[in-house]
Amino acid sequence: MPRQPVRVQIFNQSYSLVSEDDPREVLEIAQQVDELMTSIANRTSSGDTTRVAVLACLHLADKLRAAEKQLQSFEDQSGRIATMLEEALGQG
Repeated sequence: MPRQPVRVQIFNQSYSLVSEDDPREVLEIAQQVDELMTSIANRTSSGDTTRVAVLACLHLADKLRAAEKQLQSFEDQSGRIATMLEEALGQG
């Protein structure tokens, strides 16, 4: 799919982005970021856009780290199950 320009609105700012896949995905991600930043701004007394953006980044980084840990746990479990299966089949 060819690269497509996508115009999004995040925290009252317009951005022109380029999508290499489905532009709707870029729009959905931008909407999620906008909603997160708006939620953070509504819960803090600071109207500082940079502060809101940093807090949003920290929140997303925390979610990413949790997802990476969960993925690693699944990979570890999968490896243990594969080893057990190989051992069981080898004994059959």
